Amino acid sequence: MELNYWYAFIALVIFLNTIVSFSISKRDDLDTIQKSLQILIVWLLPLIASIGFWLFHKNQDDDNKPGGGKFGGGPKDSIGVSSSGD
Repeated sequence: MELNYWYAFIALVIFLNTIVSFSISKRDDLDTIQKSLQILIVWLLPLIASIGFWLFHKNQDDDNKPGGGKFGGGPKDSIGVSSSGD
């Protein structure tokens, strides 16, 4: 019975590594060598690297979404005063 838990854990790690490797290979903001090295690291340090790279790239994507941040582009200047000319 204990052996079945190890098989499930190994299957989960392989599945997670495959998903993260695929998502790294589809990124446009990385060079080929960066993609290759990150995928190599994901497979050399399976659980830690796959979760780490997934979180890192997820945070990078969240920062680059249009309208995702509160910096600039609004009707107020940096001190919170409206600059509409009234």
